[in-house]
Amino acid sequence: MQSYDVTAESTAPPAAVWALLLDARSWPVWSRVGSLEVAASQGLSADGRDGVGAVRAFRTGKTVTKERITALDPERRFAYEGVDVPVMVDYQASVDLCETPGGGTRIRWHGTYRVGKGNAWIFRWYLRRFMRDMATGLAEHAGGPVRRP
Repeated sequence: MQSYDVTAESTAPPAAVWALLLDARSWPVWSRVGSLEVAASQGLSADGRDGVGAVRAFRTGKTVTKERITALDPERRFAYEGVDVPVMVDYQASVDLCETPGGGTRIRWHGTYRVGKGNAWIFRWYLRRFMRDMATGLAEHAGGPVRRP
């Protein structure tokens, strides 16, 4: 198993960060995800508050990944698993939110996965960088400039 573990801090409160995580339609705005593929997704909420079991299909370049929400602890933990993720298997991830003393939010995005041995070293580097950009984009969009932890 391989893993990544990245953090970012936002000046926004956990509620603002949480609202963006729940709304799959917002992800292409603040992340490196190119688009939400609505037709390939399942259980999306019309009000932007996707629930446990929703499968979100995101396109990045030519690649479409599908991820299922597995757990929600409001304003604290957003967890998901890969349903169809090219190259990776057994993908499990979560985004943990913690309010900072100044009223902002510390975002910890971490996950585990397996890839073939030939792709392991390059994928480890790429995914850690990609996910760091995801956390930073979320933090910035939710509340302005990011504070580096």
